[in-house]
Amino acid sequence: MKHISVLIKPASALCNLRCKYCFYANVSSLREVRSYGKMKTDIAEQMIANIYEDLEDGDELTLAFQGGEPTLAGLSYFQNITELIEKQVRRVHVHYAIQTNGIVINEKWCVFFKEHNFLVGLSIDGHPLYHDLNRVDPRGRGTFQRVLQTKALFDRYEIDYNVLCVLTNPLAKEAKKVFRFLKEQQIGYVQFIPCLDDLDALERNSYALTPKRFASFYHQIFQLWFTELQQGNYISIKLFDDIVNLLVRRQVTACGILGNCQVQYVIEADGSVYPCDFYVLDEYRMGYIQEQTLRELFSQDVSKKFRCEKAPLPEKCQICPFLKMCHGGCKRMKDAMYVDERDFCGYAHLLKEFVPKIDEILETLQAVHA
Repeated sequence: MKHISVLIKPASALCNLRCKYCFYANVSSLREVRSYGKMKTDIAEQMIANIYEDLEDGDELTLAFQGGEPTLAGLSYFQNITELIEKQVRRVHVHYAIQTNGIVINEKWCVFFKEHNFLVGLSIDGHPLYHDLNRVDPRGRGTFQRVLQTKALFDRYEIDYNVLCVLTNPLAKEAKKVFRFLKEQQIGYVQFIPCLDDLDALERNSYALTPKRFASFYHQIFQLWFTELQQGNYISIKLFDDIVNLLVRRQVTACGILGNCQVQYVIEADGSVYPCDFYVLDEYRMGYIQEQTLRELFSQDVSKKFRCEKAPLPEKCQICPFLKMCHGGCKRMKDAMYVDERDFCGYAHLLKEFVPKIDEILETLQAVHA
């Protein structure tokens, strides 16, 4: 039995917000075609058919939808996808996920998400001030209250969701306020996404996270999280879960956590396929899903080249006690959370605090979940 995950961009780089730090706006601007528009019905049909070519009875498939803003493809697009899945002959267990800014979500969307057990990633930047500064609509207006209304809808319809919080350098100073927000809003699952500099940046922008701010933020969050855990209240923080899974369960639950690139199968709206969401660029196009299966795309030279590309590790990494569980980490995240120009590693700083307490953390987690 195998489990295949595919990341689909049904509305390409189209978006109804103008977030100031959007990494995909930067990535798409570096392509010959900035946006491929909305995925056409015939491409969607061929996509599902070719994905199923590599599947057998009993396999698992995760279809995750991202953007831009994927909901701009329209509810009918997603209804068509689920209908196409239901028509497939092979008995495959399918999981659905979507990452959204929440702006267009209404009750019809919630009914659909609930019916098909979608896991939703809802973007909220953990603090009203910073959210409204960065996550703005085309008229420059903040969107915090609109997104909270969507969260309330998800709560009412009992939609499975987690909060996606872009961790900018300024927001990283506000760990206590962010944690207070999580508690006040009764958010049970959160992923902090390091804010990255542009791929073609000539100088560092003010939003981009630095390893020192990463370390400072996670030091405070860890203290608050562990105290809360000892009181019997569990909040799932994705990075903490990933470290526990790696050390205790020997499971890799985050791409790049071991420093090795894996092919993610990112499918753009025109059917073009790429190995990583950070590198949806012309030079990394592996082919087209309407023309080849995932197995065939994986064997392309572009795919092999991407998996083998790796920058040399800094000298500090060679003597790091965590080298075997990190190997330099994700190459795209290196400037945000790993070794900076002064040889300070934000991730190692977190692991020095987290790893010695792993047995105590595990024992407390087991008591909370008992």
